[in-house]
Amino acid sequence: MNRIGLDSKKAKKLAVHLNELLANYQILYMNTRGFHWNIQGEKFFELHVKFEELYTDLQLKIDEIAERILTLGHTPDHGYKQYLERTSIQPEINVSSGKEAVQSLLNAFQLIIAKQRAIMTKAGDMNDEGTSSLMSDYIREQEKLTWMYAAFLG
Repeated sequence: MNRIGLDSKKAKKLAVHLNELLANYQILYMNTRGFHWNIQGEKFFELHVKFEELYTDLQLKIDEIAERILTLGHTPDHGYKQYLERTSIQPEINVSSGKEAVQSLLNAFQLIIAKQRAIMTKAGDMNDEGTSSLMSDYIREQEKLTWMYAAFLG
């Protein structure tokens, strides 16, 4: 058992999945910062603000995921080389179109939500309420964001 009463071997496997999720969040964060900086066009003001809100929220979630990995007794990845090796999200470069940026966010959230559901299931199987609850909160928020971004695209 680890320090918080969870099976150490299962916690180690869960930490691997959380590090994969962390990598995806880091790439999504960088993409969103780029969207914020480079957005152009008629929806500039609206999207510029929305992208800032999103990357600020992602920054908090990145920290929470890393701290959860530490709580489980493991080390969060913290190198971009590691992130690029583990991510499923395509890094975006010089995207200035609002529609292209929002579509990229929709694609990313579909991947992240699926990963979080899988982590939530694994955490539930090992009675890890902390990780399960964290994933549940993220999923609820991101399902709403997905609906809103999809509505923006029409």
